[in-house]
Amino acid sequence: MSAVVTKPLVTPVEPAKEPGNFLTHTSGFLSWALTLDHKRIGLMYLVGVMASFLLGGVLALIVRAHLFYADGAFLTLKQYNQIFTLHGAVMVFLFIIPSVPAALGNFLLPIMLGAKDVAFPRLNLSSFYLWVGGAIFFLVAMLTTGLDTGWTFYTPYSLETTGPVVLATLGVFILGFSSIFTGLNFIVTINTMRPPGMTWFRMPLLLWAIYSTSIIQVLATPVLGITMLLLIAERFLGIGIFDPKLNGDPVTYQHFFWFYSHPAVYIMILPAMGIISELMSVHSHKGIFGYRMIAYSSVAIALFGFLVWGHHMFTSGMANVTTIVFSALTFTVSIPSAIKVFNWLFTMYKGTVSLTTPMLYALAFMFLFTIGGLTGLPLGALSIDRHFHDTYFVVAHFHYVMMGGTLVAFLGGIFHWWPKMVGKMYNELGGQISAGIVFVGFNLTFLPQFVLGTRGMPRRYATYVPEFEFLHQLSTYGAFLLGIGLFVALGVLIDSLIRGKKAPTNPWGGATLEWVCSSPPPHDNFSKPPVVGDPYDFRGLEYDAREGGYVRRK
Repeated sequence: MSAVVTKPLVTPVEPAKEPGNFLTHTSGFLSWALTLDHKRIGLMYLVGVMASFLLGGVLALIVRAHLFYADGAFLTLKQYNQIFTLHGAVMVFLFIIPSVPAALGNFLLPIMLGAKDVAFPRLNLSSFYLWVGGAIFFLVAMLTTGLDTGWTFYTPYSLETTGPVVLATLGVFILGFSSIFTGLNFIVTINTMRPPGMTWFRMPLLLWAIYSTSIIQVLATPVLGITMLLLIAERFLGIGIFDPKLNGDPVTYQHFFWFYSHPAVYIMILPAMGIISELMSVHSHKGIFGYRMIAYSSVAIALFGFLVWGHHMFTSGMANVTTIVFSALTFTVSIPSAIKVFNWLFTMYKGTVSLTTPMLYALAFMFLFTIGGLTGLPLGALSIDRHFHDTYFVVAHFHYVMMGGTLVAFLGGIFHWWPKMVGKMYNELGGQISAGIVFVGFNLTFLPQFVLGTRGMPRRYATYVPEFEFLHQLSTYGAFLLGIGLFVALGVLIDSLIRGKKAPTNPWGGATLEWVCSSPPPHDNFSKPPVVGDPYDFRGLEYDAREGGYVRRK
């Protein structure tokens, strides 16, 4: 008798697998190098800009160490010029301009918008590789004979020096295309990919800031590219645009350069302001005060940014009437920035403020950016600017706006969205310590430089008179303390990747759409279409101890 084999009536059910996320969707080098996922591209940008910041920061510490003594510590005059030039060029073109729009913007914009990706994913990847290409040109310029023109490439010196000006300016030209493509992609994405219910005035304020920034990128960056090409043509062909020997005018170069570079200040600071709007609201657990005013002020800053480039040139010999007009416009552009600051203060008023790491960085931004803005007022006044123009007062003002603004907001944004990006929580105490050290170190670095400037210390000098030595030493101590704070922040983030607890979906209690998807997000961002609501409506959000984060109770 043969045996009868029967099949089980019920097929055993395998344990449910945890849904994949964008980090684990596919693995391997090529899957990242050829990815079209905006989140992976954003993380690649993030690694790139942080590496650039590390390089620029090391160069800054070398400059500060050299200035510890009045007669210079260890660099020759030529080496000093090369190092501070590369510090400025790397920080501006490779870090500050792409840090928030390209890195955080790429990761966050589609998710906050409720979309699966940006409008042109392939163009997005191309933008990243253009940024890499431009960075390579800068590195080649650094590793060859060295660049010593200053990050502005001012003529006529940039026409006469034997340094690798052409390599560096080609790098800027390539980086400009990266910036244009990114801005164009973001504009089209916001205009065409908003889900049903997401009107313009239901968008998170970070998206308003990125949209305004993208307009500047698309309209202003071509001017920089053309200027760099004209500079290259002048060096090779001697066509006589900037060379006074050929009836050219070096001041024309300044007009072209600053027509881009002053709007570029807002490419740097506007996205940072968008980050602060999100941080202030979420960590105060209160709806943003004056939503429409903040949104409109972002657009106003973008438009005014095209009208005030001349205040960089008050000492260049412009007509008196022209300088008066630029001075008046300079004071006007401060109004929309002030609107944001007062709205942030009113957002915190009567809110439930949590002094988390992101909030500490946001409060540091408020203090530092306010000092940067207030010290810009005397530089906009014609009579005062003539005395301060080429002094350390300008150096301190610029760094309070750019580093105290963009860098500090960038760090706050990194700590705020880090759990969402990598799915791990960091050590909160370590993050708070980093914020404290960065704040103290920053002020110790740059407050003495205001005093140096008022006493007549010229910027860019490799040596100085002995009576300035004490203030320079204070600034150098502050720079190294600031460096320690930044390394603490980096250590906290790296430690979270190794030992961090799994991040909940909504660790801070945010109401924007990125806090609806899992941490880290799935490949297509949302497992089901998100429900669009008020991005600053915190009603019904309660902390759930079992989830380790916030959930919305119906």
